[in-house]
Amino acid sequence: MEWFTAPEYWQGRLIFQRGLAVIYALAFLAAALQFRALLGERGMLPIPRYLARTPFRRSPSLFHLRYSDRFYAGIAWFGAVLAAAVALGLADLVPLWAAMALWFALWALYLSIVNVGQTWYSFGWESLLLEAGFLAIFLGNDTVAPPLLVLFAARWLLFRVEFGAGLIKMRGDRCWRDLTCLYYHHETQPMPGPLSWFFHHLPRPLHRVEVAANHVAQLIVPFGLFAPQPVASIAAGIIIVTQLWLVVSGNFAWLNWVTLLLATTAVSTYPVLPDAPPVAAPPGWFLGAVIAFVATVVVLSYWPVRNLLSARQAMNASFDPLHLVNTYGAFGSITRVRQEIVLEGTDATHVEPDTVWREYEFKGKPGDPAYLPRQWAPYHLRLDWLMWFAALSPAYARSWALPLVTRLLDNDPDTLRLLRRCPFPDAPPNYVRARLYEYHFSTPAELFRERIWWRRTLIGEFLPPLAHPHLDRHRE
Repeated sequence: MEWFTAPEYWQGRLIFQRGLAVIYALAFLAAALQFRALLGERGMLPIPRYLARTPFRRSPSLFHLRYSDRFYAGIAWFGAVLAAAVALGLADLVPLWAAMALWFALWALYLSIVNVGQTWYSFGWESLLLEAGFLAIFLGNDTVAPPLLVLFAARWLLFRVEFGAGLIKMRGDRCWRDLTCLYYHHETQPMPGPLSWFFHHLPRPLHRVEVAANHVAQLIVPFGLFAPQPVASIAAGIIIVTQLWLVVSGNFAWLNWVTLLLATTAVSTYPVLPDAPPVAAPPGWFLGAVIAFVATVVVLSYWPVRNLLSARQAMNASFDPLHLVNTYGAFGSITRVRQEIVLEGTDATHVEPDTVWREYEFKGKPGDPAYLPRQWAPYHLRLDWLMWFAALSPAYARSWALPLVTRLLDNDPDTLRLLRRCPFPDAPPNYVRARLYEYHFSTPAELFRERIWWRRTLIGEFLPPLAHPHLDRHRE
């Protein structure tokens, strides 16, 4: 069985599986804490309404059996606890079949959430977590050495993530080809982090070096993953470093973290480390399961490969409802100017030119110019991310913008928990409106003099003042 197993990758498997379990735990935690306002029975996009018009074959999910907010919360919290237990080593303390069952349960539970998540779960990192999570089922545990075929499947997934992202950039925005995209990206990315201001103010020649290095890391280095050692380990190390650079420069949920965890599976520790656990020969049924899994990956890879070769390459697409083998890629185009939607409310009974409006503050997205962006990734703030897309085009918010305003007019507790600050803690406002601003990072002089991280200019109205439905009409 020497051709089947690769004990020198034991440590890489350990880091990958434990790290992936932590990401699962955060994903389930985010689902548990945010779903009521977004997807609950009285949410902005209620799951029961979605289930009523969507058959199981298009969206496999446990919630087709039954749905209630309590059941969803139970699934999410159970998933978070189970993932935490696996992160602490539970899967290595049980027989091989039980470890595979634990990983399958995490995948099936999170698939159930993603497949009813609608717009709120339309990000590429959802598919990446599911694909990596399904792969983890067949990596085994401490009772067997890592299967070589599955390790190559992990490299193939990592290759698609990196190479797909590189191709879509070269085919997309011209600024990737003339090396100028990072003149804008740190400022206009969906959710800047606490260091994004500093990255934005790096010298422009260094920005050009960053872009060139990105092209090397995404278009050349991934091929090294399939080379003999130590070349594969060096390629994986370069990918890990570039992903950590992205981690500290922005908030991209767990996209970067899952990518760098995948890279650890390509790092060899030959000769085998002395603390590696003794392993037995893999059982025949496990060998058969691994071969069947890898064969499935090979067959399903037809669609991602066709997409990679297409001049009309799609970004972050799944080709099956189980999200088993997907295509990836991000930022094929770069926004040159940052626009932000600012929500405001008033307790006035009439809207006049001199009406005093007070702002709602979000946890992650820019609002108050004096507020330093926080580091949230790998935790994912779903409403904050969708607000960035809505600022690009109202079409992104067509299904949930008015439900959001309605919930703010009611001071809905579940919705307010998604925000950093509500300016109406005691009674709901009578009107809510949304205005569109253009945001730019402050200059170093402005930061020093005015203590602001952003400067903003009003563009115009995004939503007109909308009244609370219970506002007494005789006062108008």
